[in-house]
Amino acid sequence: MNASTEWVTVFRSADVGAESQARAVAELLGTAEIPTQLLDDGRPGVPPGAWEVRVPARDANFAERLIAEHRADLETAVNPSHDLDLVTVFASDAHNAEMEALAVRSLLEASGLPAVIVGTSLYPNLPFEVRVPRRHAAQAEQILREARTLGPAAVEEAEREGENC
Repeated sequence: MNASTEWVTVFRSADVGAESQARAVAELLGTAEIPTQLLDDGRPGVPPGAWEVRVPARDANFAERLIAEHRADLETAVNPSHDLDLVTVFASDAHNAEMEALAVRSLLEASGLPAVIVGTSLYPNLPFEVRVPRRHAAQAEQILREARTLGPAAVEEAEREGENC
């Protein structure tokens, strides 16, 4: 490429997986022998948090057609969102549901699993839930089964051991 080549943006994303999406687009275009520039927000003209793929202006139409034709493949290949979908592993609308949810979340986090609580005491008619990313659901459910089997004393002991680490 000579220095006077005009580059145009054919892909831009600021989504969670923007970098991997942009890399997949650049790889796709590279297989079609289209020169690419992969740029992050450290480059002038790229919005904060975004990733872009640029191609020479003469290749822009072909590049855009390729991206459109492979959009579903690109999204499937680089989008881990279904693994990150949150699934409920605990739910309760009992009078002490908030405390139970806090204990469940603490147990899961002490076991190294990310967990979030869904619910608020502002709406006591709605249940409290603890959710984890789908990819951790089976492990979280196993931890909760073991905790129920061992009982509250074992959970308290495990929490104390975790505090002493």
